[in-house]
Amino acid sequence: MISVAEDAGAAVSVTPSRGTSLLPAVALTIDVVVLTVAMIAAYIGRNTPFFGALRQQHLPEITPIIGISWLILLWGYDLYSRETFEPASDELRRLCEASFISGGLVVVGNYLAHHQLSRAFFMLAYGIGLVGLVLGRLALRTFLHASRSRGHFMKRVVIAGGSDQVDEVAAVFRRESWVGYEVLGALTPTGVGATRGGVRSLGRIDDLVSAVVTSGTDILCIAGGAGVSATALREVMWQLEPYGVQIAVAPTMTDIAADRVRMRPIGGLPLVLMDPARWADSSSGAKRAFDVVVTSLILFAMSPVLAVAAWRIRRFDGGPIMYRQRRIGLGGQPFDCLKFRTMVVGAETMKAALEAEHGSDGMLFKLKDDPRVTKPGAWLRKYSIDELPQLFNVLRGDMSLVGPRPQVDAEVAMYDNGMARRLNVRPGMTGLWQVSGRSDLSYEDARRLDIYYVDNWSLGQDLSILRRTVRAVFAGHGAY
Repeated sequence: MISVAEDAGAAVSVTPSRGTSLLPAVALTIDVVVLTVAMIAAYIGRNTPFFGALRQQHLPEITPIIGISWLILLWGYDLYSRETFEPASDELRRLCEASFISGGLVVVGNYLAHHQLSRAFFMLAYGIGLVGLVLGRLALRTFLHASRSRGHFMKRVVIAGGSDQVDEVAAVFRRESWVGYEVLGALTPTGVGATRGGVRSLGRIDDLVSAVVTSGTDILCIAGGAGVSATALREVMWQLEPYGVQIAVAPTMTDIAADRVRMRPIGGLPLVLMDPARWADSSSGAKRAFDVVVTSLILFAMSPVLAVAAWRIRRFDGGPIMYRQRRIGLGGQPFDCLKFRTMVVGAETMKAALEAEHGSDGMLFKLKDDPRVTKPGAWLRKYSIDELPQLFNVLRGDMSLVGPRPQVDAEVAMYDNGMARRLNVRPGMTGLWQVSGRSDLSYEDARRLDIYYVDNWSLGQDLSILRRTVRAVFAGHGAY
């Protein structure tokens, strides 16, 4: 039975996390400045000789009306509430929708009033205004994400559920620190000690309301294993209403892309529907055409780098320039993966001794200071130039520009059901885990990111990974 202490109301003053209450005011200030600048710039621009003589004299009167009505529509689309700055918000969609409706109302209003509004002024005002509003919101959200990653503008969260489920949810909140969720503690069925993941206990789920109120949390997250029925959860929501605590229910599934999740309320029951995995779409003709075109352009642009790399390898020890290794590709089919040689000749014969000396999990054996790496090889690896010959693998259809990295037979033989899903797509020259830390990531993190990529594939995600790859390569972090 979930209960609440009689004096719980006096235990905590109900205020939002420090700083979050200021965000709507900051957003409103930015929008006012942007729209003021847009209206002034449009008015001045329309009066330039480039647009010809001004035939009507109503712009000074209508300019503030347009700006104010635009702001009213933004307010009506709930763009100045604290919820707007939550993770996964559709803030930009609503901003654009409100702006287009504002423009439409201005056009209709001028038509009905038989007022000839300058087309140049209209295009300048809404062009400058919309771009400025979007850039202002992006700047504010970028600042907010960076601040949350440093521990500012945080929301306090208490997680109720089984110990393992609490750890899963807490791990996501810690990993994605930009969302701004600080885990205060957990409520478990036993309420004894901390969870195995180190989340401290705040008590038993039976005392949920009392513990939440006294902890001063902003969000109560109900995870799997909580054992709270729909009726009891509704009672909890009613009891927490005076304290301004939000209720979040975390489903037992994780690593599902937002565009695969849909909410469908049926008879008051909020069903979370998840679309099937999208790995089959990665074999589409569009992705293959994209690979061929972009790879050809990269080969042409990087041909001088390829020539310099080959010259340095040959000049260093006179050994072979290329290294060919049998890897496993789409559907478990083997192929010869090409790389510039970065290790001494006979490096494979030294691997077993190094694994015995330094240890290996059997999947991702990499040494930060591998004695087998040559001097030019270290440079090639740092900037991933050693991988460039795989562009020919992409042209042949063995690989794609983006996908999980291809692995050898021995590694594939150790796959469990989850890892075997990597074979549903073509292996790639770069992938999600490469742009998320490269060799600095643990095997578990690399595994999770590869499976996420396979299940949630999209061409947009590929483009994002390629963009982030350029940044990761030039930074040289995590490559060895």
